[in-house]
Amino acid sequence: MEQKKKITTLQLVESALMIAIATVCSMVKIDLPFGGGVTILSMLPIVIISHRYGWKWGVLVAFTYSVGQLLLGLDNVAYGTTFLMGAGIVLLDYIVAYTVIGLSGVFGQKRSSVAIGIAVTFTLRFLCHYLTGAWIWGVWMPEEFMGMKMVSPWIYSALYNGWYMLFELVATEIVAMLIYQPLKPYFCGEQFGLKKEA
Repeated sequence: MEQKKKITTLQLVESALMIAIATVCSMVKIDLPFGGGVTILSMLPIVIISHRYGWKWGVLVAFTYSVGQLLLGLDNVAYGTTFLMGAGIVLLDYIVAYTVIGLSGVFGQKRSSVAIGIAVTFTLRFLCHYLTGAWIWGVWMPEEFMGMKMVSPWIYSALYNGWYMLFELVATEIVAMLIYQPLKPYFCGEQFGLKKEA
């Protein structure tokens, strides 16, 4: 009973710290020449928690992080010209887009599982931004983007969101693979008798 309580406290403290680190990292952006910006590995702390404690806990942590991101970007909701568009921004650009990152742990705790988890969940996040990019943000589509004439908000959204999300995915994959081996006990929850959830 005492051991379980210690693990729960550890879990809460670690998760709170990872959310804080992810939030700080999300505030430091490198603007890309064609729009969007790459953060300093802001999703990696959420990915690590999901693999360490399992995807259910990961989704809860990612959801908490998504609420913080929503509060930081609340001004963007005003760009929705209808209630439905505002709800779309809240859900697809924030709540769902960031919460799906918590599913990374579904794939297990091996190095390859972490790589697959990042690839799949970042793709899901991209799809969320892609939908709102065409549906809501498409009204601000320029006539030309990345040297191409823009004729469809769907193409524009794919290019705009794909550009920065690809950078986020690649950077996170590279760093996760580099730190996996030295931090393997942490990724796998081997400290304090933690076990991967079934």
